Amino acid sequence: MTAPFAVVFPGQGSQAVGMLDAFGDHPEVRRTLDEASAALGEDIAALIHAGPKDQLDLTTNTQPVMLTAGIACWRAFVAETGATPVAAAGHSLGEYTALVAAGALSLADALPLVRFRAQAMQEAVPVGVGAMYAILGLDGDAVRAGCAQAAAETGEAIEAVNFNDPKQTVIAGSKAGAEKAAELLKAAGAKRALPLPVSAPFHSSLMKPAAERLKEKLATVQFAAAAFPVINNIDVAITDNADALRDALYRQAFGPVRWVEVVQALKARGVGHVIEAGPGKVLTGMAKRIDAELQAACVFDPASLAEARALLGA
Repeated sequence: MTAPFAVVFPGQGSQAVGMLDAFGDHPEVRRTLDEASAALGEDIAALIHAGPKDQLDLTTNTQPVMLTAGIACWRAFVAETGATPVAAAGHSLGEYTALVAAGALSLADALPLVRFRAQAMQEAVPVGVGAMYAILGLDGDAVRAGCAQAAAETGEAIEAVNFNDPKQTVIAGSKAGAEKAAELLKAAGAKRALPLPVSAPFHSSLMKPAAERLKEKLATVQFAAAAFPVINNIDVAITDNADALRDALYRQAFGPVRWVEVVQALKARGVGHVIEAGPGKVLTGMAKRIDAELQAACVFDPASLAEARALLGA
């Protein structure tokens, strides 16, 4: 009997050249790469295997590549375990991966959609105009207050956008607004205010023009009934209506990722174990910091898959 678990999918930032190489010719990984290449009209397997890194790190490549890698890892896990999660969620872009994993969105539809999303986001704010900082050592309310003060003093847009764990919140907005907020938050006791190497102020109100373009694109995409519940970022809610799904993804583009609450909502559904499917261990670490009772493991190669399987007793 498999322990009750949730599957979660990472967003941008965990990508790396060669990140699926350890799976070799695993049939589910190969199938996913072939589907992705067909959907995008390019050799996604070659981009993941060989890069170059600067191409892999372009937002318009990173978003479809991370979705592909997350689904490849998830399919490999399901093929080995036959396990079904209690629920799923994804961090930012990862929400799209979760919807594909649950069958609410096809991989063939999701990949062009997230590439469009990435392009719209990049074009909404010129490179260098926006900024994001990770604020460490303060709770979410303190970070919100610092952003509000910075916005009032500068007249610039700056908001708390990713509530990653109880002591880590990401802020985003204009460069001037972000710099002022970082200064105020360090004075308020933040241990660190780290500028992030990103090309746009994701999830801030400056992304509203991108969201409006995304809304039109979402209207053309078909959604199906999910095989298991997906908790969204923007409302920390489960939606099983196509129009509601479209609306949540639209609002997510310029609204905060409420990840602390998402993980708490997963636990409230009886989840004791969290499996992160996709490159890296970012969400695994967050889950443990949000709730020390949760057991978490990641699946990004055959060795980690075996460890996750053992954790669940599958």
